[in-house]
Amino acid sequence: MTSSVGVYRLNKVISKALAGIVPPDNLTVTEWAESKRRLSTESSAEPGPWRTSRTPYLREPMDSFTDPKVRHIVLVAASQVGKSEFMNNAIGYIIDEDPGSILFVHPTTIDAKEYSKLRIAPMIRDSPTLRKKVSDPKSRDSGNTILQKTYPGGILTMCGSTEAHALASKPIRYVFGDERDRWALSAGNEGDPWDLAMARQTTFYNAKAVEVSTPTIKNASAIEAAYATGTMERWKSRCPHCGKYHEIRWSDIRFEHTENVVAGKKTYKVSNILYVCPGCACVSTEAEMKRAHAKWEADNPDAYEQGTRSFWLNAFVSQWASWESIILKYLNAIGSSRKMQVVYNTCFGECWEDRGDIEDEDSLMARREDYGTNEDDTPVELPQGVLVLTAGIDTQDDRMEYEIVGHGHFGETWGIEKGIIMGRPDDDATWDKLDDMVFSRTLHFIDGIGLRVSMSFVDEGGHFTQDVRMQCRRRVGKQVFCIKGISGPDRPFTGPPKQQKIVVNKLAVGTCWQYQLGVDSGKQIIMDNLSVKTPGKKYCHFPARDDYGAAYFKGLLSERLVYDANRKQPWIWVKIPGHERNEALDCRNYALAAFKALPVNLDEIDRRLKEARGQAPKQTAVKHSSPAASKKPKAKKKSALDQYYESW
Repeated sequence: MTSSVGVYRLNKVISKALAGIVPPDNLTVTEWAESKRRLSTESSAEPGPWRTSRTPYLREPMDSFTDPKVRHIVLVAASQVGKSEFMNNAIGYIIDEDPGSILFVHPTTIDAKEYSKLRIAPMIRDSPTLRKKVSDPKSRDSGNTILQKTYPGGILTMCGSTEAHALASKPIRYVFGDERDRWALSAGNEGDPWDLAMARQTTFYNAKAVEVSTPTIKNASAIEAAYATGTMERWKSRCPHCGKYHEIRWSDIRFEHTENVVAGKKTYKVSNILYVCPGCACVSTEAEMKRAHAKWEADNPDAYEQGTRSFWLNAFVSQWASWESIILKYLNAIGSSRKMQVVYNTCFGECWEDRGDIEDEDSLMARREDYGTNEDDTPVELPQGVLVLTAGIDTQDDRMEYEIVGHGHFGETWGIEKGIIMGRPDDDATWDKLDDMVFSRTLHFIDGIGLRVSMSFVDEGGHFTQDVRMQCRRRVGKQVFCIKGISGPDRPFTGPPKQQKIVVNKLAVGTCWQYQLGVDSGKQIIMDNLSVKTPGKKYCHFPARDDYGAAYFKGLLSERLVYDANRKQPWIWVKIPGHERNEALDCRNYALAAFKALPVNLDEIDRRLKEARGQAPKQTAVKHSSPAASKKPKAKKKSALDQYYESW
């Protein structure tokens, strides 16, 4: 009896020891999950056996974990796509099939405890094979606590990113990092938490590192940087019409919506949601795109040879996030940069560009308005409220970009037209086109009354300074002037013009008037005005037309103010990465400066326009009956518009 008890105990001890050295079954993480993983009610809307068919995009990330060539996996993912289950399945596989010590790092210790209680503990409880290997936490000697789970062959340790002692002690084969973009920048005084954790894998030839996160701020996102070191794979769906594969992006979603105000709060109803293929422009429904065949495509496949696979996923492919729910979140976030960032990060799966308090492109796009149509259904060129037109022209080597801006009372502005004229600045034909489109053009209100551009500022910078000066000199009668932009916060926006020489073949052939602009001051004025939410004083209106599309607003918001302590003037305007084209901002800056430099009486102009429309009585001049006056020939009667044009 005694010997049999001893043999039993010996076998039990030996079996536990052997359990840690038995080679793993020839299973991938996907195969393990489908045969042994059960989803828990605490963490899943669909509890029960794991089915990869519900999240087909997780198959490749999971199976790359068992690929011997892959040591590092990066998953950038929106919410509601199952990114946590990817990590849970990998951890379950390790415990059951290929044991080793695991370090699971979270942003904070509180996050680690919550994850352990809400995800790890239920997974172990509801998956029979895991329940057998991880001791019951109620047992006195179980080694199972909230932040530590022991099992044959290893231990799972969970901690926050600030806990340097946990990150820099004993060797670890597996390292997992959750919500990397929310980690502390340093673990105490010991440096980057991820580097500390990775250093613990040095002695393992078969180490694995997994980092997962929702993206945050563009160019300040740790997970974005990690993604760039890998294969850079995107989940792309096949268009039912052309058969090409494309990632479903927010920019390709179309919808209609209506607004309703209840108790002072806006509510929205969304309809006609469609996907427009960026390849063939054919439309498909949400159901069609979610049923369509899809696959991962790598932009940097060579990184596989260095052992890193990286994946990027948004919520448009999720089975639990409808497109309608995403659109409603977007509509409700309009006007709040903080709310819009959440939508970009958690739904669109995109990094947010931090501009401080500056508006974002989508918010400005959403507030575009219809200026109306004429009787022949052509768009109205000038909306009511516009009193003066100015233009800003940016000079490039192969084109001239312009914007005509309308100005009203109290700094209220209207975007009238944004255009591009292809041609070199030293070609007369290019300037002839500018005459037709800008300098000599008359634009009309819906009632037929027209306005011409009162003043235009043309950038003389670049390789054609003398040509620009010569062409502006020829058009001084049309109030066309060259400008020179000067940066610096202490420069005034506008000042009196100066005469500059026009030099041809090293000989001065004449002079022209040049305005020097404090462009940094102008940019600040523009950004401040764009932040105004209510039509009226300083509000910026934009028409709902293609020339004021996404590219325009991306250029208009291409720069932001940053602080550089190494400079004498520390606050400087810099281009936002990915927004290298800033012509729209420059054109608006020059047009605004032209208005500032233009001596006009807006009240008088407003009166004359109303007089021309019959909305105000005509003011007659006092007649003098001097003999000299009576001998003058009677002048031809001028219309109100003629008087208006000649008033400056």
